[in-house]
Amino acid sequence: MASPKTIAIVKSTAPVLEVHGEEITKVFYRRLFENNPELKDMFNMTNQKKGTQPKALANAIFKYACHIDKLELLGDAVASITEKHSSLSITPEMYPIVGKNLLDAIKEVLGDAATPDVIDAWAEAYDDLAVIFMSSEEKIYEKKESNAGGFRGKKNFVVFKKEEESSVITSFYLKPKDGSSVPEFIPGQYIVLTIDVPGTTHKHTRNYSLSDSNNKDYLRISVKKETYNPEGIVSNYLHSNIIEGDVLSIGIPSGDFVLNNSEKPVVLLAGGVGITPLMSMYKSILKDSKREVVFIQCALNSETHAFKKEIQENLTSKSKSVIVYNEPLVTDIQGDDYDFSGYLTANILKDIGVDSESVFYFCGPTPFMANAIKVLNELDVEESNINYEFFGPSEELMCV
Repeated sequence: MASPKTIAIVKSTAPVLEVHGEEITKVFYRRLFENNPELKDMFNMTNQKKGTQPKALANAIFKYACHIDKLELLGDAVASITEKHSSLSITPEMYPIVGKNLLDAIKEVLGDAATPDVIDAWAEAYDDLAVIFMSSEEKIYEKKESNAGGFRGKKNFVVFKKEEESSVITSFYLKPKDGSSVPEFIPGQYIVLTIDVPGTTHKHTRNYSLSDSNNKDYLRISVKKETYNPEGIVSNYLHSNIIEGDVLSIGIPSGDFVLNNSEKPVVLLAGGVGITPLMSMYKSILKDSKREVVFIQCALNSETHAFKKEIQENLTSKSKSVIVYNEPLVTDIQGDDYDFSGYLTANILKDIGVDSESVFYFCGPTPFMANAIKVLNELDVEESNINYEFFGPSEELMCV
């Protein structure tokens, strides 16, 4: 536990971090990649270019400064970060490297304001936080390694099946190359894929949600092709170059966007490729639970609509499928193959009889998620019943 002096100094820097935090984290990442280029493989460099990663880190550092004397208030954030770290196989040896580059970034940005007392206080505070993370992450590693099919670090999996789900989404079915069993996972979790893309200077790391139930002898990820987005370098490479028989390096399933154990009805709201973790939840609920589930899928039209047949084939008396097309094709209109057009609204949820006391899970592009929060707020859904996964400060969803 940090000393009272350190706590006081760190808390006093919170207003400065609120203003300069993002500048500090941008400098931090620049220094880290210059001084330790081998760590580039651990990061999604597209998120670096977009600025989402520096912004998320700045937000986390600011909250730590505000609550350093009441770390229990950061419980959910710490759990989320340790899950992310474990998916990337972060090791204790990396923490001193990160700490040095972070302190040097604070010095560079704040200049004379970064007095020796401030730097010493942040060094102590960082070391305390690192101990918390390392301890929590080791427990995660040990638990996941002991599970059926568990392992530590990365493992090679063979692509034994590649299947188109829509004009933009393709599924990749994976089995361990060594013939061992697949690792256990909780519906909603993801795996980290590390891949070499020819013509680039470093390996690329990406998270992909597991899109099937957790009772199979394989893992499935379903990836959207970013045809017109040059930053979709990994997804485009998977679509164009990876074939059945190829080997991919993945990490252990991770993530805290998972189904809870409540018996309340479940409403799944999917936008585009955000359907992937919800597919896993949907199929697992129907397999293991007596809970009622409503699956609302929002897509552009039938061409981009993935998993329609699979969802329909798994329908039961306790489940319902609802389709919302934003821009239905003429053939969609003629065939009457969808339920609503336009964007998701509170009225749509009312029309299909959704209970506001249900537990809601949603995932999709940022505008979709921002709208989903707005809709659920209009229905007075309690915050404890709202669950989503979003990379970056959640405040961004309130500003779209």
